[in-house]
Amino acid sequence: MPTEEELIEGCLNSDRKAQRALYDLYAGKMLAISMRYSKSQQEAEDILQEAFIKVFDHLKNFRKESKLYSWIKRIVVNTALNHQRSKLYLYPMVDVETVRIQDEKSFSLSNFHYEDLMKMIQNLPVGCKVIFNLYAVEGYKHNEIADMLNISEGTSKSQYSRAKQLLKEMLVEQERGRYERFR
Repeated sequence: MPTEEELIEGCLNSDRKAQRALYDLYAGKMLAISMRYSKSQQEAEDILQEAFIKVFDHLKNFRKESKLYSWIKRIVVNTALNHQRSKLYLYPMVDVETVRIQDEKSFSLSNFHYEDLMKMIQNLPVGCKVIFNLYAVEGYKHNEIADMLNISEGTSKSQYSRAKQLLKEMLVEQERGRYERFR
């Protein structure tokens, strides 16, 4: 297995085997990231393909100030955001004053399978899904999200809050469905 440095050098020299090896090394993890921002496997694969085209086109600009994984992940997230950006304006985003948060009830996620949770996240409205992923999964702060999406920080917070509430409702429904199957 070539080193990361050898893969980069090979890709820069248009070596198809190096490009394939780099893709194979990161595609699975990056597909999982793109799935968090998509409604379907096909949409996630489109995002992944577009992102890797960007990776190969811009690899000459990789300055090795971060890990290659982090650099590629950033490209995948930005590609997913660009893909979703046009959809964000089709759906209204509510500001913080209009969100009603119900009582917090504790529940455990340990009863849920990862794929079930992914489907729930994918079924969130576009704005909620994007902001939930950026904040809860990718670790961006609300002010950073606001800058990235050209929205207010309050809108980012309210969409995140709304996403949490919708996910809780989905989890409760899923939990009820499990118990009803055993009756």
